[in-house]
Amino acid sequence: MNTAVAAPPATAPSPDAVLAARYAGIRARSVALAAPLSAEDAMVQSMPDASPTKWHLAHTSWFFERFVLGSQPGHVPFNADWHYLFNSYYQRIGPAHARPQRGLLSRPSLEEVLHYRSVVDQQVIALLQGGALSAQARHQLQLGLHHEQQHQELLLTDIKHALWCNPLQPAYRDDLGHGGSVAVALQWRSSPERIVQIGAPPWPAHAGFAYDNESPVHRVLVPAHALANRPVSNAEYRQFITAGGYADVALWMSEGWSLCQAEGWQHPLYWDDALEREFTLAGWQPLDPHAPVCHLSYFEADAYARWQGARLPTEFEWEAAAAGAPVHGHFADADRLHPAGATAGGPGGDPALLQLFGDVWEWTSSAYGAYPGFRPFAGNLGEYNGKFMNGQWILRGGSCVTPEGHVRASYRNFFAPAARWQFAGVRLARDAA
Repeated sequence: MNTAVAAPPATAPSPDAVLAARYAGIRARSVALAAPLSAEDAMVQSMPDASPTKWHLAHTSWFFERFVLGSQPGHVPFNADWHYLFNSYYQRIGPAHARPQRGLLSRPSLEEVLHYRSVVDQQVIALLQGGALSAQARHQLQLGLHHEQQHQELLLTDIKHALWCNPLQPAYRDDLGHGGSVAVALQWRSSPERIVQIGAPPWPAHAGFAYDNESPVHRVLVPAHALANRPVSNAEYRQFITAGGYADVALWMSEGWSLCQAEGWQHPLYWDDALEREFTLAGWQPLDPHAPVCHLSYFEADAYARWQGARLPTEFEWEAAAAGAPVHGHFADADRLHPAGATAGGPGGDPALLQLFGDVWEWTSSAYGAYPGFRPFAGNLGEYNGKFMNGQWILRGGSCVTPEGHVRASYRNFFAPAARWQFAGVRLARDAA
């Protein structure tokens, strides 16, 4: 006779326990990304658009203290003076230290910032474990986690620029693999004229997270067009350079041409003048001819497309193509931290669209603006996205330094058109014949 007692069914973790585990994992990831850096590395600011690693670590902690812990009755700030130092642009809640001067913050020390992170983490996790956060505070916590993932990507792009500016040009890490890629023929995938649904339902009214600038869902008429099956490669872009692309004013927008001349652009940021090597987070490496070209400004991407008799896709063409596609690719979690080439082709005459996600952000021809019916996040977090809707251009798809799971088909990244230090590349589009 079998007298064994069946084990009781496993109890599913509570939503707060799941959120606490996610919080701990993302916060630990930021510290791990900073671990290869010295305290001196962590306070370098190589240009006004970048921020020191130490500031990224402190600012993301400030976000949770201000918007999560600060919602609790009787919360005492860790250090009231740090509210000014580590606020970024939330003017409704107080002034902020000037962005171009973040590299002057030798105090507090990196050790003090890491201690600050630890204290904030202990308090947030204790509140989650005790079920003490309101629904609004949990929403702000979830937004803060996506915000921290954005800063993880910025931490890597910013430290790459800082190390490249150092005359020694040291590697961020010397254990990153950069194997070569294989050639995948460029093909075109046609799409007929159609009306498509663009955007994501507003969060938190709907369960799936999306930033406010992704909402609301609306219909867009997308004309007939074709998209290239993969991003432009280093070898293809090198042909543009050797053909005199940087010297042909007819290919460039006026502002881009002025920048090209004033700053002496001759090739993508981080390439050497021989067009044989590029600076990476692993230091100088041979240029992989079949990997996607990256670190292009919008102006360079647009000039290349014009040279090819093509154009940049609109963000609606891009999203329509990506809708329903699995979000997988070379992201930061793969620990390569550099774009890799495509690995597969499509069947017959219907080429698959490769590398829509990961490897390189893809510039679009769409200016960053509000969707019809746009509403910013409520309260102080309404400053998160909406007030930057001028003078910026949309990029889609994520890159090799984007955390896996952070992007989706509706995700709208945006940068000024002159920005080159981001992992930004180009996918060609063309009108229907």
